[in-house]
Amino acid sequence: MPIANAVQEALSSSSLIRKMFEEGAQLKKQYGADKVFDFSIGNPDIDPPPAFHNILVKLAEEDKKGSHGYMPNAGFPEVREILAKKASREQGVTLGGAHIIMAVGAAGGLNVVLKALLNPGDEVVVSRPYFMEYKAYAANHGGRLIEVDSLPDFNLNIPAIAAGLSEKTAAVLINSPHNPTGRIYPEETIAALADVLRNHGKKTGRFPYLIADEPYREIAYNQIRVPPILSAYEESLVVTSYSKSLSLPGERIGYIAVNPGIRDQDQVLAALIYGTRVLGYVNAPALMQRIVAELTDARVDVEVYARRRDAFKKVLDDAGISYAEPEGAFYLFAQVPGTSGDDGAFVNHLKKHLILGVGGRGFGKPGWVRFAYCVDEGVITASAGAFKKAAAEWQAAGF
Repeated sequence: MPIANAVQEALSSSSLIRKMFEEGAQLKKQYGADKVFDFSIGNPDIDPPPAFHNILVKLAEEDKKGSHGYMPNAGFPEVREILAKKASREQGVTLGGAHIIMAVGAAGGLNVVLKALLNPGDEVVVSRPYFMEYKAYAANHGGRLIEVDSLPDFNLNIPAIAAGLSEKTAAVLINSPHNPTGRIYPEETIAALADVLRNHGKKTGRFPYLIADEPYREIAYNQIRVPPILSAYEESLVVTSYSKSLSLPGERIGYIAVNPGIRDQDQVLAALIYGTRVLGYVNAPALMQRIVAELTDARVDVEVYARRRDAFKKVLDDAGISYAEPEGAFYLFAQVPGTSGDDGAFVNHLKKHLILGVGGRGFGKPGWVRFAYCVDEGVITASAGAFKKAAAEWQAAGF
């Protein structure tokens, strides 16, 4: 029996990140892992903080009766109270446990939010480039993305976002620190966006939600502050996870924080809890909930990523490849050298030199390539010769 048309269409243009990751695995088998420079996927290689292992062992040894059973769909009440205090500090508002919904990672959390908020045909505005799965997440719940261009420095283009709003706009979805560029949106940009959304709501009677995807919040460099979202705009929700800040991507644990000033708060919270249940998650993993509640002050060593960023910048500088300066996260978004701007051809050219990156077209931004530097620093430095050779051959070919 044929599969769903929408799924068939999605499969034909499935995630370039996963495609490159799988190709990398094949190349490593063929040439040896030490010969392949795989910067395709944002899979943190830094171990979780030692406190994680200590708490994991402690809770496993306690193994209290009922500790692996169901809890309320929104999560353990005591965990939600603890994380509400953490989110309050970060977001500049006073949250209670009721404003926290535990989620199966940020991806699960975003799907819960969109399930709760979207009607068929509703629009979600995003700024290019953007994490490519957003389109599928919106489509999962009958919505569609409206893509607008960012500014040349990859800051939000507020006039472009304003022009992209309509009576069908349910939400604006932002991501800071940003995947794939590493940009952190300044506080004044967030304030300007909030003004635009308020004005749109007053004009149309429909105030768009502002959804902030924040799994990289705690990976910021040079003491740059990641501005709060909830204190900037009333109709806002923050979705986050511990995949990056604690290096726990496989454990699928995160949460949704709902602005305490949001309109129809009780209905929104009930809808989020309903979404958690009917999307099949039922609840976030019980053990991981209890662990992260004891790690509110822990994070991976961000200086490790800072050193890798600097090492990778030198590699690209020496190869004559320009890039956006990353202020957070662990990606370098590099511009295709020469005049062709053909990121697909450049990615294939790099592959001949056993370098793996992801073409910018997959993020809605042709002419660029994303490199993830959440890999051992030795891999980064060892790639220097391959990058130089690849760039020189590309330029010599006149691209």
